[in-house]
Formats: sequence, structure tokens, C-alpha cells
Amino acid sequence: MAPGRGLEEAERVELTVDAVAPGGHCVARVDGQVVFVRHALPGERVVAEVTELHRGFARADAVTVLQAAPDRVEPPCPYAKPGRCGGCDLQHVAPAAQLDWKTAVVREQLTRLAKLTDAECDALGVRVEALPGGLLGWRSRIRYAVDGVGRAGLLKHRSHEVVPIDRCLIAHPAIQELPVLAPGGARWPDADAVETVASTGGDVTVTAYAEGVPTTVSGPERVRERAAGREWALPTSSFWQVHPAAADTLVGAVLEQLDPRPGERAWDLYGGAGLFAAALAARVGDTGRVTLVESAEQGVTAARDNLADLPHVEIVAARVETALARRRITGPVDVVVLDPPRSGAGAPVVRDVVAAGPRAVAYVACDPAAFARDVHTFTGLGWRLAALRGFDLFPMTQHVELVGLLLPPA
Repeated sequence: MAPGRGLEEAERVELTVDAVAPGGHCVARVDGQVVFVRHALPGERVVAEVTELHRGFARADAVTVLQAAPDRVEPPCPYAKPGRCGGCDLQHVAPAAQLDWKTAVVREQLTRLAKLTDAECDALGVRVEALPGGLLGWRSRIRYAVDGVGRAGLLKHRSHEVVPIDRCLIAHPAIQELPVLAPGGARWPDADAVETVASTGGDVTVTAYAEGVPTTVSGPERVRERAAGREWALPTSSFWQVHPAAADTLVGAVLEQLDPRPGERAWDLYGGAGLFAAALAARVGDTGRVTLVESAEQGVTAARDNLADLPHVEIVAARVETALARRRITGPVDVVVLDPPRSGAGAPVVRDVVAAGPRAVAYVACDPAAFARDVHTFTGLGWRLAALRGFDLFPMTQHVELVGLLLPPA
């Protein structure tokens, strides 16, 4: 590229890759312009093809590696390459280095968005932990898209284009055995998507969607999951953690941080089917009280069905911000679980939780940036992030789950 000239889409440019960035990218610069590069590793020299141009930055794929980093490995899946399936971001990264990658992203978000110092991050001992089971064969729920000729597959990165595949290696083995994918599998001429589930209770289902309407193709319409010492029955489309070890891992981290005590009052905000509410209820006992707040109708129904044996659990069907602002739930409260969607809880919810006066909040986050922004709101109100654990619930992808303990001023 000539000095001073801007990048062009589909242009190939040689560059040196710098630090990791959120979203499965690494940062590079060409004539001062920031380029977010996928399929690369810090320190590598690559030829990158520009895929998108934006005001102030570009996106690109590393299509040729000129100087490889020591942590580069051959992706086990033939579809995990530039221009193909966008489901896995890190198949080219060695297993231990994937954890390092995610740890670096979490730390960067905490310093940049939560405004924590390096010393504060050091004191937290930020580290992303692997879950049992390895990097492949873990995903128990996969929703395949369907292309114009009825083939099921996965989408390209940042695209609606379907990449037909014959196998997804991160899928649970029971899902890989289903005759869903081409070649040799079923065609889906009338479907927009095909959802597959292999539950921890041993159920395997296939559901086809046409204009949003589900039709069960095989298996039960409700699946069994096992977690927190209980068995759960859920519609196949209900939210549940996709890694078989995730639910118990998160429950263990939340209980460890909050240490709920008999007789205490607890809130489970964005409570879904009631995973954390059930675990809290077991700790606070019949003399305690747990209030679960959930807005999704399916989640509310699942919670009422699965927690019917726990009379000291109250289920409130409402948006969390509405329930707090309109005082549908009120303090005092002792412990709170915040498990918001990817966008985070937001400042109004954080302020209302703080105003209720709990002794501790466990924040479960699937997005480090949203978590860091909410931590900054907490710290602005005098609270502190006292503990943090990171978990690799989504191996081979850039996603990471966090459980943070927030405490009020001493």
C-alpha cells in the first residue's frame, strides 16, 4: 500500500500483529490506521485481506502467515478459516494460549472501562479457568441456519451468508451423530433454522423453525437438565447454559462468593428458569426468602414449574429495571445475584441494587465490556470488586464468562 493512501475493501496488505482485542481480533496498524485482524496471533507477520472499512478502523482476515507465533496450531476444523464459518474465533490458538488470550481481554476491559488500576487487577488475580471436557464436543445446543437450497450450516463472521457444513467439531457428540447436515443429511427446504439439543439429562432433540414457528422433528419437546443437585424440565427453546459443566460451575462460584446463610433474603435478578434461585433457596432455608425476577414468559413458566417445591421462592414476572423502579421488589435484602443479558445490568439497575443495601452482590457476566462498565458504576457508588473468577464456558470462541463479587463500603 502506498504511504498515505487509505485501505480499500478486499485489499491485501502485509502487517505485524499487536495485542489481542475483544471480539476475537488482534490489533494492527497500517500507516497509522487501526486494523482489527482475525485468524492471527500477537507478534505474527501476516498478509491480511481487508473485509470491512469503517470510520477510524478496518477489519481484516489473516490469509497468509509469514512469521507464525509459537502458540499457533492448525485448526482441527476445516471450516474455521477466513471466509468460512464464523462460529469459532480461536481454533488456530493453542489451548493454554486461548486462556491467556481471554484473560488479557478481561484485564484490558477492567482497566479501560472499569478504570481499575494494574495493581487492583493484580490483587484480583484475574485468570480464566478451563472447564472439564476439553475444547471439542462440548456444545450441547446448536442452532443451524438454512441456506436457499435447504442445506443446514453456520454463518460467516458478521454475515447472514450460510456456510453449509458436514460436521461441527465443538458440537456435543450426540449432536454430531444427528442426520441434520449435508452431505448425506436431511435437507430443510421449508425451514429457516434447525435447532439441536443434547441435554445433560440424556435427551436429544431436533426442532425446525419456519418463520419463527417451531416444529419438533425428533426427540421430546421438553428436555431434562441436571444441575445444582436438581433435575430440570425445560422446553427445548428455553435458555440453558450450552456447556454441560457450566451450570454447576457458575452455581459453585456464586455460592462461594456470596456464602448465603440460613434466614437471609436473596434476590435472583434476570433469574431465567431459576438455577441460582434454587441454589440460594437451599442455603437460606425455609426461614429465608428468595425473590426471582424474570421478564421472558418462557423463563417465568420454567421457573414456576421447576421451583414449585420451594415455597420460600417468589417469582416476579417483570423486567428487572421495572421491578426495582416501581418497587415490585423492595429491600432490605442480604445477597443479590445479577445475571443480566450481554448488554449488562446498566446504571439504573446498579443504583437500585445498591440502594437496597445488600451485604454482597455476585455478578455473572457473559460480556467483559458490559461487566466492566457496571463495575465502574458500582465503584462510583463506593463499592469495590472484591473477587473475580473467569471461566472458559465457550472453548475455541472468543467468549468468556465472569463471576465477580461486589461489596459495599466497609
